[in-house]
Amino acid sequence: MKAVLFDLDGTLFDTAPDFIVVLNQLRHQEQLPPLPGEAIRAVVSNGARAMVKLAFGRDEDDPVFEGLRQRFLDLYLAHLAEHTVPFPGIEDLLKKLAAHDIAWGVVTNKPAAYTIPLMQAFSHFPKPGAIVCPDDVTNRKPHPEPIYLACSHIGCTPEQAVYVGDHERDIEAGKAAGMPTIACSYGYIDAGDSAANWNADHLVDRAEQIWPLLQEHYMADN
Repeated sequence: MKAVLFDLDGTLFDTAPDFIVVLNQLRHQEQLPPLPGEAIRAVVSNGARAMVKLAFGRDEDDPVFEGLRQRFLDLYLAHLAEHTVPFPGIEDLLKKLAAHDIAWGVVTNKPAAYTIPLMQAFSHFPKPGAIVCPDDVTNRKPHPEPIYLACSHIGCTPEQAVYVGDHERDIEAGKAAGMPTIACSYGYIDAGDSAANWNADHLVDRAEQIWPLLQEHYMADN
C-alpha cells in the first residue's frame, strides 16, 4: 500500500455543523424557522441542491431555486471552516500514514472553490499528496477518473491505494478503479440506506478503526 485516498465531507471532516448553520441562516432570511440539524446532516453528502430542496421544498426547475442555491453557497463560503472538525481519529490516522511514508489524498465531488479553502484551514495536517475536485476532471464520482488522477499525482497505481468514503458512489468509484474500499458508517448516510449495503471490502463504524484495518490487511510489516 502506497496511498490512502479519502472522500471529504462525512469521511475526513464533519462539515455538517457549518452547513446546518448557514442553511438555517438562509431560512431565517426567508422568515422561516430553523430545521433540525439531523435532517440537514442526512443530506449533506448529496450537495447544495439537496440541501436547498430540503430547506425550501422547491425543485430545481422552480424559478427561485437557483437564487437560493447561490445565496446558500455564498454563505457557506464565508463560514466554511468555523464549526467543521475532523472526525475523531482522522488527524491521528494521517500522522500515522505520514510516519510510515504512506501518502494520502482527497478525492471529492465538492468543487475546488470550497475544498481548497477548507483544506487550507487544516494546513497543520500532514500535507496531502493529491486533492482532486470535480473541476479537475471530466467525470466526477462514481466514475473512477478522479481516483486515477489522484493516483497519478501521488505516483502509485490504483491497486497500491485504498479508497475510504461514506457514500455508495465512493465505493463504486473505488471498485471501478480497481482498488480496495472502506465504507464509513459514521458519515452522512441517506435515510433508509446503510453502508453495509454497498459491498465495500471493509466497513468501519469509527475512523479510529481505519488504521488497525490498514495494518492488518494492506501493510507488509503487519
